[in-house]
Formats: sequence, structure tokens, C-alpha cells
Amino acid sequence: MTRCSHQNSVRSVKPQTMGCEECLAIGQAWVHLRLCRECGHVGCCDQSIGKHATAHFRSTGHPIIEGYDPPEGWGWCYVDETMIDLPDHTPQVGPIPQFY
Repeated sequence: MTRCSHQNSVRSVKPQTMGCEECLAIGQAWVHLRLCRECGHVGCCDQSIGKHATAHFRSTGHPIIEGYDPPEGWGWCYVDETMIDLPDHTPQVGPIPQFY
């Protein structure tokens, strides 16, 4: 894994919702979940219709996400477009409902 210039924004966070925040609000399905490691926003991956994790990055500038459903142990920096090592892994608050 690569170090990026944004790893200093990684925080230990508490997931804000039990699934993709935006999908839950509108009753939309998701494929996988991503957790913002700056604020705890839970959004869906780019394979999902809503692509809400990427939308969260675009609206906030929060660069680092964690593969969250199930906890996958990897990080991604949207700005540097690279996988990164995370200092810790966020435990899943669950069970999270599965949507496909």
C-alpha cells in the first residue's frame, strides 16, 4: 500500500448510520459501503446506483474512505487515487442490512 499526502486527515470515527445514509433516506439499494475516515459518513460504493461515497467526497473534500461492509481493512484516497494503509480499522456497527 502507498502513503499519500492526505493520510493526516484520517480519524477514528463512529459510523453515522447503519447503511448508506442517502440510500436509506430514499429507499434505494446499494452494493458495498464506504466509510469516510474524516467524519463517519457512510455512503455506497461506485458499483451502486447512487455512488454516494464519491458524492460525499466531491461535496466535502474528505479524501479518505475505508471499505466498510463488511470491514474490509483497506483505505482509498480519492485525491491521489491510491490504496492506503490505515492506522486502524473501524469495527462494524451491525448487523447492517444487505441490499443488492
